[in-house]
Amino acid sequence: MLFQKQQTIANRYTVVFPHKEGSYAETYRVRDENGKLRFLKLIYYSKLLSPQYNEDGKIIEVEVAKFLDHPNVCKYVDSGKLISNGQQLAYIVTEFVSGETLDKRIIRDGDLNVYEIKQIVKGVLSALQFLHSLPTPIIHNEISIQNLMLDLAGGLENLKLIDFGHARFLDQEPTSLNLKEINPFYLAPERLNGVCCVQSDLYAVGVVLYQLLFGSLPWFFDVSKMNGQQIVERLQAERVRPIRIPYIEKFELDEQLLNIVNKATQNEVQNRFQTAQEMLDAIEGKIKVETVIRRKTSLGKTETNKTIKRGNGFSDVAGMAELKEQLRSDVINLLQNPEQAEALGLSIPNGLLFYGPPGCGKTFFAEKFAEETGFNYLYVKGSDVASPYIDGGKGKIADIFSQARENAPTILFLDEVDAIIRNRSEHNNVTTAGAVNQFLMELNNCGKDKVLVIGATNKPMDIDEAALRAGRLELKYYIPQPDKETRKEIFQINITKRRYDFGIDYDQLADRTENYISADIALIVDTAARLAFRRNVGKITMALLEEAITNTKPSLGIEQIKAYEAIRDRFEQTEKHQQQRTPIGFKK
Repeated sequence: MLFQKQQTIANRYTVVFPHKEGSYAETYRVRDENGKLRFLKLIYYSKLLSPQYNEDGKIIEVEVAKFLDHPNVCKYVDSGKLISNGQQLAYIVTEFVSGETLDKRIIRDGDLNVYEIKQIVKGVLSALQFLHSLPTPIIHNEISIQNLMLDLAGGLENLKLIDFGHARFLDQEPTSLNLKEINPFYLAPERLNGVCCVQSDLYAVGVVLYQLLFGSLPWFFDVSKMNGQQIVERLQAERVRPIRIPYIEKFELDEQLLNIVNKATQNEVQNRFQTAQEMLDAIEGKIKVETVIRRKTSLGKTETNKTIKRGNGFSDVAGMAELKEQLRSDVINLLQNPEQAEALGLSIPNGLLFYGPPGCGKTFFAEKFAEETGFNYLYVKGSDVASPYIDGGKGKIADIFSQARENAPTILFLDEVDAIIRNRSEHNNVTTAGAVNQFLMELNNCGKDKVLVIGATNKPMDIDEAALRAGRLELKYYIPQPDKETRKEIFQINITKRRYDFGIDYDQLADRTENYISADIALIVDTAARLAFRRNVGKITMALLEEAITNTKPSLGIEQIKAYEAIRDRFEQTEKHQQQRTPIGFKK
């Protein structure tokens, strides 16, 4: 940082706290001549690129800042130039906001409820309505949860849209992007070509809304080893398929809000909201959005639910080399070479069961399995199929299998499958028995219809035994807590996405986290990041990771692990017995 505490910038602003150093600028908390706290951004002319200047040679970000005068942006106070350390610099001064960015709030306190999410989105849209309604509209171009500042002195709707480093006036020429400096997953399709418009910002708001509701970015993939062109090509390929809306239980999450997400993130500009006010009216319920919801799965028979899994397959899965190879040889090669298998008297299996402790990645592994096969993919959560009405569950199960057959070849993934096929000996009622019988009937010979069912469960002993017999969920795969090599890879995946110190000893981290699950390791890295932020370290260090491990207990106890391993051993013995009695057909 060029200036330290108590030093003066431009003879007017005294540094209270050096905040952050970026690729072309530094930011400071300062006091002005009247003792008021301000926020100062110091820009190096020597580090700017040509697209950051307008046709008159002025810095676009400085010119944009002069128009900032709205409750949902940090208001402009001053700007100017100075020479220091033999360099020419520009500075922007805005009001100071005591708060934290939205991403830091989520890390600290966890997920937001739907009411809170709506308040945040309304604040962003209010800022955009102001920016887009100026005589020459300003396009922010970098809306993300990292650029939303929550004001601790006010409610969520009083947030500030910050960081106008990529902002442009609408009448300026298109410009190339550096995708290593801006998060590509918030960018509208036209932004990938350097073009921006009012609807580009609204697309980004749709992505933020999706992220806040579901805890992830749509169409996300690892970009760490990709260049800009590869990122663009992969994004374009991913966005050909509809956005996936997961089934989750969230109070006040209704069809209107899901329709808003879907409309805001359309690829074609004309199919999105055309103004921030229109999207704001939709959030407030003043207008109804009639967009068709393209869910990740559905119990109806709509073509919009047909999803081909694209991605890197098993290469995205840390470790588990033996399990991945076993699935390739047992199942995937058979699925991809059906004629050769048929000539040998082998048939496509009807179903697989992924079981094991919670938090070990069964759902993620199933998605990557689907990507590896290249088949269509349907996701269903078991609790969504259960019905309190007689024959209600049967109808839902029949619809699911009907859709899977229509879209074959299909991987039908049933998460929480124990909720669908509960053990009838322990749940002796008409509703449960009817649903289980329907499931068994649909499962019989579904492999011949090119439908492979994958069930996932944390409670394998709650599943009706009839569903686990040969010809049904016949192949069972234990998804264990990660071993040492897997833990190393999980640490690397989580750490390398962030700023970190050299000298991270991944072997030592793996040694210290025996019996920790994937979710535990992600929490450790998040905790270390929070410690780095609170202590103003600026990066994740080995010492912080070790401190986080000390303060994070594994989710699974030794007794729980032993219990799951006992179930695994019981399944393996049963399967060996079945194979001895079955001389022909598919064998593991």
